[in-house]
Amino acid sequence: MAKKTSKAEREQTVIVKRGSGAEHYEERKVYASAYFACRNAHLDEKASEKIATKVAAAVTSKVKKEKIISSDRIFKWIVEELKKHEDDAAFLYETHRDIS
Repeated sequence: MAKKTSKAEREQTVIVKRGSGAEHYEERKVYASAYFACRNAHLDEKASEKIATKVAAAVTSKVKKEKIISSDRIFKWIVEELKKHEDDAAFLYETHRDIS
């Protein structure tokens, strides 16, 4: 039996992954990526949370305008937003991308 999807699920942006997969956009993943980039740049928890919240909100507002988007585009937006707040975190995020 097929699973019913809610209206919210049907309206979510679909992310096309670097491999062959796809998934729905999740703001919490953007937040986590930005947060850990900040922590790796030796920012404290409070500063990391503040920046990650701003980055996630900015990226989410861009993503909501799309139905389908590549993960590479989201990656670039995260880098752009991090650069507005913390150059070291942006550098770490950009250069330590998971290549698996």
